[in-house]
Amino acid sequence: MLYYAAVFFVIALVAALFGFGGIAAGAAGIAKILFFVFVALTVISFLIGLFKRGG
Repeated sequence: MLYYAAVFFVIALVAALFGFGGIAAGAAGIAKILFFVFVALTVISFLIGLFKRGG
């Protein structure tokens, strides 16, 4: 999932470079959402692993 966030970030940079502001904003928004979903899933996985080991 982090890979897809990075891909959309690169797409946003390329689109912004060529002057496609709307496409760049859309791709950056998607990249931001995917990044935060990745972070949330990482934290949840860490907490589940911590509780499994502790219990």
